[in-house]
Amino acid sequence: MSLPWNLLTRPAREPIRRWVLSAFPRGGGGHVDYDHPPGDPGLFGPDSATWRVHADFPAMLAGGLAALMLQTLHPLALAGVWDHSNFRDDLVGRLRRTTSFVSGTTYAPAEQAHALIERVKHIHAQVKGSAEDGRPYSADDPDLLTWVHVTEAYSFLQGYRRYSHIAMPAGAGDRYYDEVRRLAEALGARDVPASEAQVTAYFRRVRAQLCFSERSRAVLDVLYRVRLPVPVAGLSRDVFLQAGAALLPVWADTLLERTPLQRAQSRLAARALWSVAPVFRMALQDGIGSHACARVGVPADTLQRWR
Repeated sequence: MSLPWNLLTRPAREPIRRWVLSAFPRGGGGHVDYDHPPGDPGLFGPDSATWRVHADFPAMLAGGLAALMLQTLHPLALAGVWDHSNFRDDLVGRLRRTTSFVSGTTYAPAEQAHALIERVKHIHAQVKGSAEDGRPYSADDPDLLTWVHVTEAYSFLQGYRRYSHIAMPAGAGDRYYDEVRRLAEALGARDVPASEAQVTAYFRRVRAQLCFSERSRAVLDVLYRVRLPVPVAGLSRDVFLQAGAALLPVWADTLLERTPLQRAQSRLAARALWSVAPVFRMALQDGIGSHACARVGVPADTLQRWR
């Protein structure tokens, strides 16, 4: 990074670092020790595509919001959120819990990562009910677990490609899907896509099960009004939300009935987030990924290079 850029961005870095760490605390508020035991590579390790993709905060936040938008389209997955989640009052809390799970299972030592998986499996076992059309649902349904996993993995990968400023080598997307598939399977998912071609085929197959309902609208309305714990909350929310929407596949953009104005806003927001993303990276040089790198004895900037 050039010296003039360093000087220009220095005043913004500490405020960005403060709000990221307060909004999304490491380990969900200190429950995960990313520093010990030394040498433990966790579930993926420093050579993985997963450590690199998940290290980029703007890409991950925008990707997480895109995944939430996609997930509103599956009636059974949406029913579980509708009946058992406090999304109406604490959507930020849900974002934090998802962030904590993803960061923990990515970077934590193996024993702690497995404990996080078991905790989520226990929660899923209690989430059951009936959708609006009377069909039963369960959060530990292998097919629903696959849906949630694929929407998240797809969105995180697209966010990385769009906002990280780091070119991915050929085949890296396939590596990423093949790695994170193991996490989904540990949660109970089945027939999990393990490559970009398989993800494309999966979306093609599942599309007939999707719809944009009144419940979808209601959840998205809460999402569009959420007050993210960030500076200039309204503007920041709109930038991240619209930058997230820019990651949606074309078929989902259509199904969500997004207007030409919304699509234009997403393109502008995507450019804005791309422009400021390097400042986030400079502000978060001591992030969770850096702690994991120190634990296994590799430089933190390893995560900004592909092998």
